[in-house]
Formats: sequence, structure tokens, C-alpha cells
Amino acid sequence: MKRVLYVLLALLLCSSMAFAGGEKESAAAESVAVDINEDGTVNNPEAVVVDKDKLVFWSLFSGGDGGFMDEIVSEYNKTNPPKQVQSIMLVWADYYTKLMTAVAAGKGPDIGVSHISKLPELVDQSVIINIDDYAKRVGTDWNVFTPGMNEGVSFDSAHYAMPLDTHAEIMYFNRDWLKKAGISLNSDDQLSIASTDDFMAILKKLQAVTSDGQSALSLTQKGDDPYRVWWATYFQMGGTPLTNEAGDKVTMDKATAVKAAAFIKGLYESGYVLSGIEDHQRFFQGGNAGLLFGGTWATGAFEQTEELNFGAQPFPQLFANPSCWADAHTFIIPVKKDRSDADTEAAVHFINYVSSKASALWAKSGQIPSDLTVQQSDEYLAMPYRSDYMEAASTAVLPSKNPNFYTMKDAMIRNLDTIWADQVTIEKGIENLALELEEAIL
Repeated sequence: MKRVLYVLLALLLCSSMAFAGGEKESAAAESVAVDINEDGTVNNPEAVVVDKDKLVFWSLFSGGDGGFMDEIVSEYNKTNPPKQVQSIMLVWADYYTKLMTAVAAGKGPDIGVSHISKLPELVDQSVIINIDDYAKRVGTDWNVFTPGMNEGVSFDSAHYAMPLDTHAEIMYFNRDWLKKAGISLNSDDQLSIASTDDFMAILKKLQAVTSDGQSALSLTQKGDDPYRVWWATYFQMGGTPLTNEAGDKVTMDKATAVKAAAFIKGLYESGYVLSGIEDHQRFFQGGNAGLLFGGTWATGAFEQTEELNFGAQPFPQLFANPSCWADAHTFIIPVKKDRSDADTEAAVHFINYVSSKASALWAKSGQIPSDLTVQQSDEYLAMPYRSDYMEAASTAVLPSKNPNFYTMKDAMIRNLDTIWADQVTIEKGIENLALELEEAIL
């Protein structure tokens, strides 16, 4: 349920204030509804009154990790920075559409967030700026990031974003369920899984202790997460990249794609996944499943859940190649004509602070920090769970660096969903997917 806050804008008295897009208020007072959801996300960020003396930061973080980013912004504002930051948290599903629309209208924020998979499109559409000159001024050390991260945020040898984290699909387990099923953990306090046989044996034992409304494995039957599991399985089986390096030819191995989809479908058909799970993270969080395939961002929320006795480890190696799905969060500076050079530098000062000095605090959300010095720090390594799955950053297969990737991802999710729902055969679903991938890159 949404709650609507009605904010009276006393425009005649506060003519110096501006909306998030930077427009000056009109002379007549008016009421503007700021549409806020229960989780604090804003549906209409253009209606939020912003302080002209602060930089506007549009965030896509909500749920478990949103609170950590709010804390970081608060701490940053206490450091006497060049300019303070005001954060507005948008609905994730609408974020990129609203960002690109606002920038096109000249009303974008000073600072934004982008998945590394979305960067090629944002650069291609001239939504964001090259930050190298500003990064040099504020002392950014690009060497603290992995070569892969530096390459991912670079276009024509220029940096268009600053890395923040890698977030991967990993595996969580409920210790109480394991004990009930008679399943032991190894000396690393993790489940020993080196093959599909090992994994299936564990699922079989967990299934034997499930009650009505419970599931051995928590996983939805549509959307992002079965797609992410398919992605990991496809590359573990030796699948080729979806497109060539130029991005103008589909190179997906259809035979391997079929095998990967068949493996996922088998998890459903064997009854290891309860039908109808809508929110698999919350389902596991409620103690209703033995295992969960989910994102690293769930860790912070799980830690705050009473009576959830859980552990975490990388996505299991089920086939020959240790691989998992992952993406990465990066900071961007959207195009904004009326932003001064000093304000742009101040914006880069903020993202440099978060990516380095505040990276350990962000790691509490569960994400794997991109700053290698933080990954190797005693503070990070002492955090529960994080070091248990840190290696996921090295086995991650990041999305193709292609301006059409989000169209491709939509095609993958949509066509895989038809397979999970028994609307088409596996072979037909993959054939349809291949055709849509071809259309996406034309």
C-alpha cells in the first residue's frame, strides 16, 4: 500500500528552492503530492523539494541495502564536504526510465547509480559524462579496482563511472534445517558441493524433512532469479558469450542453453522447489526453506532477522566451470547543463568517498566492495559471512558490455519464463530466445 504525503510548497516565501530537476519555483503556491511507498522509495522524484545548497543523489537502493546507503550519505554530510548530498530513493523497476527521461528534459540529478550492465546504454545515449578530469582532482586511485572493473566502466579509454561493488547470486543455507536433515558442514563451515550429484543428494535430504508450505530450495518460478541460476548453469556448462566482442552477432550456444534450462526445470519438476513462491528471499527469511539461491544484498537483512540461523557460500559448482551470475553497482554523474564545474567536482568527491572510505560500511549490506584494499582489510574479513562468499567476485560472469544488453536480458527472462511455465518446450523456448537476441542487436 502506498502512502501519499502532501507537501505544501510555500513558493512565494521560498523562491530559492528548486525541484530535483533544478527548475525555479513559480510565483504561485501550489500543493504537490510526493508519492512514497512503504519502503521509502519515491514514485515521482521530480516532486521532491530539494535544497539548492545540496547535490541531488538519485539512488536505486531499497530494502536491506537502502538503509546502509542512507547512513553513508549521513556520515558524508558530517565531514564538512565541498557540498552536502540529499538522497532520493527511487523505485528500482522505474529507475532507469525516470533517470533517462529526466536527463533528456534537463532535470536530472547531480549523482546517480548504474549497474555496470546498463553503462554501455547510458554512454551510448549520452546520459552520463566522462569523469576522469574530476576524478584526478579529487584523488581517485583507479588502481584499487580490479582490471575487470576498470574495463567495465571505461569507454574509449575514459572512465564514465566509479565502481562500488560486485553483487552476485550465491547460496544461503538454514543451519537448523541442515541439522534436522542430518547434513553436515565441512571444515570451512560450508556445504561440500562439487557436482550435481552432491547437490541433488542434499536437496533430497532436505525435501524429506519439509512440511506443507515449505521448500527444500527457495526460488521463484519467474523473473530475475531463475534467469540468474540459468546464467550460472549455462556458463558452468561451458556456454559461449551471448554475443561476439563487437556486439553485432549472437554467439550463444543453443545446445548448452537447452541443457542449462533443462537442469533448472528439473529442480521444479522434482518438487525441490515449492510451486508459487513469489518472494523467495522473504520465504527463506521466514524459515520456510533449507536453501536459497539469492543475491548477496540479502545478507544484511538476514543478519537482522531474529531466529534465522543461516550461513552463506558462493553459488555451488555443479558443472565443470566455477561460474555465477553477477552484476556491479557503479556511481555515475548524469548530464546536467546547469550544474557548475565546482558542483560536478563536488559530486565526484562524494562518489570517490563512498567507493573508498565508506566502502567498508557499504559492505555491511552484503555486497562485495570493488575496492581491493577494503576486500583485504581486517575490518572486512572480520565481518561474518562476507569472506565466506567473497570469491564469487572472481568466478562472476558479468553481463555483456553491450548497449542492447537490457533488451537482451528482458528477452532472456521472458522466454525462460515460458519454459518454467510449461508454455513451450525447452528447445522451442531457447530457439525463440535466440531469435529475440538477434532482433535486440539489430
